[in-house]
Amino acid sequence: MKFGVVVFPGSNCDHDAFYALGNVLKRPVEFIWHQSQDLANSDAIILPGGFAYGDYLRTGAIARFSPVMKAVGKFANSGGMVLGICNGFQILLEAGLLPGAMMRNSGLRFICRHVYIRVEETDTLVTNAARQGQILKIPIAHSDGNYTCDDVTLRELERNRQIVFRYTTPDGTDDAAGNPNGSQASIAGICNRERNVAGLMPHPERAVESALGSADGMVIFRSMVEALVGAARATA
Repeated sequence: MKFGVVVFPGSNCDHDAFYALGNVLKRPVEFIWHQSQDLANSDAIILPGGFAYGDYLRTGAIARFSPVMKAVGKFANSGGMVLGICNGFQILLEAGLLPGAMMRNSGLRFICRHVYIRVEETDTLVTNAARQGQILKIPIAHSDGNYTCDDVTLRELERNRQIVFRYTTPDGTDDAAGNPNGSQASIAGICNRERNVAGLMPHPERAVESALGSADGMVIFRSMVEALVGAARATA
């Protein structure tokens, strides 16, 4: 299997994702420049965190029109696995590959600290190696991480079990104190109905070794590996 990490002007977590996949998981991984429409025969695509195009206009709004996103869209629509992290999640929303939008954090301040998220579903490309209800300690670093959608979309997300992660307290209870940015329904990450595209605001690539304060992010990357193995077996 091979991973591709897309690099936009302003990406700053691309090397972190590359390190997590290549050095920690020991899987083949390649950078893909935003002007390319060649996904380098990748089996899974990562849209990393950062400030694509300086977050001018609106986070992810310019990156959505990068040539690579045409290829990513085709890849996703054909069943390819795509994960957007932080700015990458914002880009997936702007590109229409995931529903909803991002607003400024409720406190109108940049937040950079560890938070806790609860695994809500385990049949997605980023959670199949996790336990339902498992609490992960993973850092966030964003100003525009306040997920929002209309009531109809929220009902669809809940009905289709597309809410993958929710912000929570360390003990896993639903409390406003565990929601760092005001996200609707404490949503930290979602997937599409087909479950092959997912996005989350926390940074799993910054939580892959205990020296970083947590290695819980590896659950997400191991899930992607297992999802790819499962897909390969299904088509063998």
